[in-house]
Amino acid sequence: MAVDRNALKKWEKVRQFALGMPGATEEFPWGETVAKVNKKVFVFLGVDDGSYPLGLTVKLKDEAAHAHALTCPGAEPAGYGLGKSGWVSIPLEQKGAPTAELLCDWVEESYRTIAPKRLIAELDGG
Repeated sequence: MAVDRNALKKWEKVRQFALGMPGATEEFPWGETVAKVNKKVFVFLGVDDGSYPLGLTVKLKDEAAHAHALTCPGAEPAGYGLGKSGWVSIPLEQKGAPTAELLCDWVEESYRTIAPKRLIAELDGG
């Protein structure tokens, strides 16, 4: 299966953004790419080798952001019971998929939900 170039560009942009957050680290559990802060995942980036459609999963506590994310084509509450606590999986290869900018906003929202206060203060330039 060919990787959608546009989706891959978006994925790469979001990954760079996520890893630029204060204290963020990249790990590869279960062969997937994740960004963590304080040993906790704040964005699941899946795989970028074309073996699975590109997408990401973020935790959106803000009701408006959560509802908006679920309106994206193919988006759904995350599996493994994560959906119940606000995690949303958003595919990147669908027509009408969100822009990289919007995805980065959601990654930041997810980061703010999970990161310790001191890192959020650093993010806010404190």
